Amino acid sequence: MKRYVLDSYALIAYFEGEEGAKTVAGILKDALINKAEALVCVVNWGEIYYIALREGGEDRAELYRSTIAKYPITIADANKELTLQAARYKAYYKISYADAYASALAHVQKAELVTGDMELKQLEREIKIRWVR
Repeated sequence: MKRYVLDSYALIAYFEGEEGAKTVAGILKDALINKAEALVCVVNWGEIYYIALREGGEDRAELYRSTIAKYPITIADANKELTLQAARYKAYYKISYADAYASALAHVQKAELVTGDMELKQLEREIKIRWVR
């Protein structure tokens, strides 16, 4: 079964109907029919919430949270193994800490990272990336 890590860029693009929304919708559809596994790191889940809260208020943040809960998306905890891998990526690449967690989750789970965040291009030798741009 194909395994995907959805970062905040990908999920927000989906919620907002932005470029890449169709790609994310296809992955979520596959997850619904057990053709794919979708994951999001708890750090990125929190990032989605705070971005929605800051930009659209409590209603939007809760809408995004409840929408994620309706899909078969596994919210992966930031355990020690994941945190150490994220720390390595953050130390060696110019990426945000949240992006380091999404990348680390893709690495640890041997999954494809779904993103449109071009700063992650430098990690293409480390992890497989599905671009939503």
